[in-house]
Amino acid sequence: MSLFRVLLAIFFPPLAVIDKGCGSFLIVFLLSACGWAPGIIGALVILNRSE
Repeated sequence: MSLFRVLLAIFFPPLAVIDKGCGSFLIVFLLSACGWAPGIIGALVILNRSE
């Protein structure tokens, strides 16, 4: 997880996970629509997952 991805997750959470798949993008988008903080947390969790 790079510094650029972390900053992107803080300011634009859905854009940070756009390359992780449609499901991840949709989940983070819906969390961001509910509030900024849940979107950030969701994006950071998805980005921190090891594959």
